[in-house]
Amino acid sequence: MTAADAKARRGRGSDTAHQGEYALTWSDFDSIRDTLYAHAGIVLDETKVPLVYSRLAKRLRGLGMASFRDYCALLVSGEGGDERQRMMAALTTNVTRFFREPHHFDYLRTTVLPPLLERAARGASVRIWSAGCSMGQEPYSIAFTILSMMPTAPSRDIRILATDIDPNVIATARAAEYADDLVGEIAPDIRRKFLRKSATNPGSWIVDDAARELIRFNELNLMEPWPMKRTFDVLFCRNVVIYFNEETQAKLWGRYADVLAPGGSLFIGHSERISGPATSAFETVGLTAYRKVRA
Repeated sequence: MTAADAKARRGRGSDTAHQGEYALTWSDFDSIRDTLYAHAGIVLDETKVPLVYSRLAKRLRGLGMASFRDYCALLVSGEGGDERQRMMAALTTNVTRFFREPHHFDYLRTTVLPPLLERAARGASVRIWSAGCSMGQEPYSIAFTILSMMPTAPSRDIRILATDIDPNVIATARAAEYADDLVGEIAPDIRRKFLRKSATNPGSWIVDDAARELIRFNELNLMEPWPMKRTFDVLFCRNVVIYFNEETQAKLWGRYADVLAPGGSLFIGHSERISGPATSAFETVGLTAYRKVRA
């Protein structure tokens, strides 16, 4: 859809979408929206105008730019690669917490992990992927669950791949330091086992080395080719696919099916549903929990 088509569909009487320190026109918004979709597959609707303005006005100040028009020109230029990355990071919502959607971790602990860890004890590999890992709470929650069941897991061939499009949240996840209010969500016994108070920052906690050893954090855009060469036994992709349009969602579900081993487990967000041809590849095993059908 072109900017002209979008304007006609909205019946705009003015090209001003938001007025503040800078004027954000509907043409600017369309350009930003198209760039975000082209590079990350994320769809922005018109209700996100205030979010776009508040987050990207900071980028304009930092760059010393006078208008969103100049900013949009940079985004689409050959020199705009770094800023496109920063724009995507600014507009990506990173809302997560430790052990979010506890029913997933209950099912992981009681049903999914026992045969996988038994297999690992015999020398086989176990691979888990946290896609859209944000600041790391999800993969660390997975690691805590594994270590609670198998303290020797770091010495086994068990690895968690944790990826996100935003390099800033990947850096936070690698640092593995979390404020008191975030750690307070963790059960006291888990917190005592796998976190310690920071020696330099009394208001934060550091994740234990054993959990960190299980995880590899990497930057990854889900719209681009995936470098992984092997299949996964478990895949967490929660509250990520919801930001894409229906066509992109269907493609992603199919790609997830391709990288999951037969019988592998998929956990998705509470507002998400598998769609497209991939629906035949999965069977429901719980609330927003699926298993890849064995051939």
